[in-house]
Amino acid sequence: MKIALVLFDGVTFLDFVGFYDVIYRLNMFEQTKGTTWDICGLTEEVTDELGMRVKVNVIKPSLSHYDLVFIPGGMGTRRLKDDQVYIDWIRTAEPVPYKVSVCTGSLLWGAAGFLQDKKATTHPNAYELLEPYCEEVVQARIVRDGNVITAGGVTTSIDLGIYLIERFAGAEEAAIVKKQLDYPYTVQGIVE
Repeated sequence: MKIALVLFDGVTFLDFVGFYDVIYRLNMFEQTKGTTWDICGLTEEVTDELGMRVKVNVIKPSLSHYDLVFIPGGMGTRRLKDDQVYIDWIRTAEPVPYKVSVCTGSLLWGAAGFLQDKKATTHPNAYELLEPYCEEVVQARIVRDGNVITAGGVTTSIDLGIYLIERFAGAEEAAIVKKQLDYPYTVQGIVE
């Protein structure tokens, strides 16, 4: 499996890192060994809402070459949802089997047209911003509608990563990851 982790200025890094710290563990398991990922963006470096900087290792790839594209949230999504160049880049993910987001990353999937006729979620403070883009905003931690999986706010990124570990590798493997993370919580509110 090949994963694109999409970053942008104004990202909430906990959205990104919570997911990344879980999902990179796919390589621990036989059924998902060989999973790779690229940190993708339109610039060489991105700055989060608080000023932390991270290097991007693949600049503006066609997202169509990935099996899963993950978009985190952050205040930067409010501007980017109206940025035609950025949204056109996100649209290159059209054939991707798994379109995944946490928090307001779903606004970018929505602006690109991928949430039309779908149920989706986002950070509870942004439900109204998501409404124009989807059939129904569901107030849940994780919502899967076909090949689109959206998750709620910030710390839900960890729940989302564990959900995908279970989906791709299995329930026992997800339990192993939770133990490694010392994560005693069971996600509530998954809508499929």
